[in-house]
Amino acid sequence: MLQVLLMTPSEVAKVRMQTQRNPHPSTASPQPVSEPKYRGSLHCLKVIAKEEGFGGLYKGCSALLCRDCSSSAIYFLTYSALCDWLKPAGKDKPGLLVVLLSGGFAGVLAWGLATPMDVIKSRMQTDELDQHKYKGLIHCARESVRKEGAKVLFKGLGLNCIRAFPVNMVVFVTYEAVLRVTDHYTNKK
Repeated sequence: MLQVLLMTPSEVAKVRMQTQRNPHPSTASPQPVSEPKYRGSLHCLKVIAKEEGFGGLYKGCSALLCRDCSSSAIYFLTYSALCDWLKPAGKDKPGLLVVLLSGGFAGVLAWGLATPMDVIKSRMQTDELDQHKYKGLIHCARESVRKEGAKVLFKGLGLNCIRAFPVNMVVFVTYEAVLRVTDHYTNKK
């Protein structure tokens, strides 16, 4: 919960910065170039707070909470179950290959579960005050599916999974290394 409260403003700024449209100068078009609405992350947060109030910084918080709670649960459960399943009998700790595979697959499965809520979160966060298309999480999900079909909830799934496998391999190798170092020092005493 605390993570979501701390993360949501930066997620809102990231999504707004990623989706803002600012024309680039072109030799083919003599039209003047407009300035982008947001000049950087801090400027983005300041503009949102000024135009939309403090609540604007927390758009999509409910979707972020649903995304992170459900995916974190499946993430750690999958990692633990795969390590237990792949670990050779008689060994108390998983080897490097087991950690790499378990971490990678845990990340892919977690993002498979998280992607629909991530899509909803991003849509809610790009819904600026002057647009106000969505009344909340359920309304956003319903409207998105009604207009674009259920497949809309899985936009970006392939890239999320491609990224998740190697990233989470490294995450869990690091996690296991830290556990082993702390075990070494705590068992020494």
